[in-house]
Order: sequence, then C-alpha cells, then structure tokens
Amino acid sequence: PESGSSIISYKFVWSLLGMMITQTYVGPLCDAGYFHVLFWIALVLLLAPFYPTWRGWIPEKKRTAEEAGMMKLCPGIMFDKGKFQKKKIPFIAIALSGLSAPLMAAVSTYSDLKIGLVCSGFVLVALAATTYAVFPRKFFRITLGLMLLVLCRIRMTSGLSYFYTANEKCLPDGPQFSYTFYITLTGIVGSVIHLVAVMLYQTFMSSWKYRPALIFSMVVGSLATIVDWIIIMRWNVAIGIPDKVFFLLGNATFENLTNILHAIPMSAISAKIAPPGMESAVFAYSVGIGTFCFMVSNLLGSAIIQWSGMKTIGEDCNFDQLPRLIFMFQIVVPMLVGIPATLFIPNVQQTEPLIDWEKERWYENESNRTFDSEEGVTNEEAVDLRVEPLLL
Repeated sequence: PESGSSIISYKFVWSLLGMMITQTYVGPLCDAGYFHVLFWIALVLLLAPFYPTWRGWIPEKKRTAEEAGMMKLCPGIMFDKGKFQKKKIPFIAIALSGLSAPLMAAVSTYSDLKIGLVCSGFVLVALAATTYAVFPRKFFRITLGLMLLVLCRIRMTSGLSYFYTANEKCLPDGPQFSYTFYITLTGIVGSVIHLVAVMLYQTFMSSWKYRPALIFSMVVGSLATIVDWIIIMRWNVAIGIPDKVFFLLGNATFENLTNILHAIPMSAISAKIAPPGMESAVFAYSVGIGTFCFMVSNLLGSAIIQWSGMKTIGEDCNFDQLPRLIFMFQIVVPMLVGIPATLFIPNVQQTEPLIDWEKERWYENESNRTFDSEEGVTNEEAVDLRVEPLLL
C-alpha cells in the first residue's frame, strides 16, 4: 500500500524501453510491405515469457501438491481447489470476464459493426452487474469510475491515422506521412516523452490525491488533441510551420505526455483495489474490464467515423467531418463525462489504501472465527457484511 504509484512507474519505464526497440523496425517493415514478418516477430515475442516462467525465474512462493486443498492436474500444473471452493463465485466471474475481450473482438471482426456495438453494451452492463453483485460496494463504485474514465475517451485513431498517412491521390493537400515517420520516428520520440512523463509524474504528481491527478491528466489530455485539430484544419501550414515539425512538437510530445500522466494513476488504482490473497486474480479482473472498455471506445470511434460519411481510402478522400468529431468526442465528451467520473474514486493520497478489506471482511473464510478483543465478540457473532455468502 505504501508504494503508491512507484511500482507502476517502474513497470512503465521498462515497457517503454521495449516499445522504443519495437518501433525502430515496425515503420520500415510497413513501408516495405513486410507485414507478415511483423506477425512472426510478434509471435516470438508473445511466446518469450513462457521460458522464464517455466524455469522459475519469477521470485514467488512455490506451491506443492502436499498442501491442503492443492490438486495436481498434470506435470507442472496444480489447482488450488480449497481457495476455489471458498471463493467460487468471484473466481468464476473473473474467469468469464476474461473471455469478454477476445469474444467481442471476434464479433466485431466477423459481424456487422452495429451488432458488435450492441453486444458490447450488453457485456458492459453484465460486467457492471457482476461487479455489483460479487464485490463490495466500494469496489463497485471505483470500478464504475474507471470504466467511465476509459469509455469517455472515444478514440478517433483510425480516422487520424488515415488522414496522416493518406497518399497524394487520396488527400492532395494532406500531410502524407510515411509509415517510417508516422510509426518509427514519432514512436521513438513519443517513447522518450513517455519516459520523461514517468519521471515527471513520480517527481511531482505522485504526492497528489487521486482525483486531482486524474482531473489534471484528463483536462490536459483533452486540450492536447487541439494539435490534431490544427493540423487537420491546415492552420499550421497557413502560418508556415511544416506538418512534420508541428506534429513532432505537438502530437508526439503533448499527447504522449498526457497519456502516461493518465495511465499511471489508473493502473495504480486497479492494483490497489485488489484484496489480500486474491491480488493477481482481482487485478486481472479490473485490468480486463479496463481493456474491454478501451476496445469499446475504439469500436465506438470507428462506428462514428463510418457513420459520419468520411471517405478514408481510395481517391478523392473526404475528411471534412474529422475536425468536428475530434472536437466533440476527444475534447468535449472526456471533460463532461470524465471529470464527474472521478467522484467515484476516493480522494485519498496515492500511498493510502482505497479499500479497507479488513473492515469489509469480504475475503475472510466464513468458517473462520477470530476473537475481537476490543468488541468482545467473535466474527461469527458480528453482523456479516459480505455479499458472497448470500450468493453461495
């Protein structure tokens, strides 16, 4: 609990270094048309963590089949049946929620966009209802706040990417960035800015309370989108600033800066609401919900671009609606929805716990009886405030 955002900042530093290395070859390979090579590289990197995990490089307590409640399913794989029986409902809910993102990715890819959005809405309601039923009310309110904070940032990424990389036939007066510039060069610059943002956050904002940190990052992030708006309107060209220079000094700097300033407290909140004894499972649950909300925001952004009538490929492309969409969905909506959503997050220091799990008593075994010396009663005699026994 006392770590606050420190461990999250440490994680971001290493992930950003890996991102910088990756971006050095993605752009050139895209310009050369070697997309299949990127697939095989991604596959190798995806499988890489299995080896250190299998060899036991992770410093964690090893479980044995002799422990109470442990079952050996096959060589190298064991199942904690005892803990599963005690917390059956949360584990089932967490497992099912993990399937939401890949299932919705399949639905949105192989079916109509409208069907994908409708299914996404049902899944969002189901995740919120499950959280309300299974976890404590404070956990539900924080999770609801995180969901709104992600969903309100509707992504116009696909429209912007097409605008910046459109060729001369599609958009004669457009920026016409190459993939090497748009992905590799700006990506490396963005990663350096990310590292600077991590240090700035840890130095200045790690002592802030959660709400001011989130509101600040939300407001600055929304205003940073004005850089895209200026380029789309071609105002930078009108005053003599080339697209690449303005993009590097604006988009690649401010948007990457604000993205990290927003991501660090969001990640810290997801980590700090996990109860003792179920840290990895509940952290995966909250991060999984955040990932699904991110997918929905991208899907919604793609739908808005499609329904706006923009033509993003081929010849004589039309991006006339893009400035209005950028202003509405990346500046106005995040402020109108995101700022009130921070009220669901407890306004405490980042080193303080968000949920008092001992007071909630949610994770205690119902059969355990511990004596409270101050109250003079056992837990069995006290009022059980947990939700799960009612569900079981």
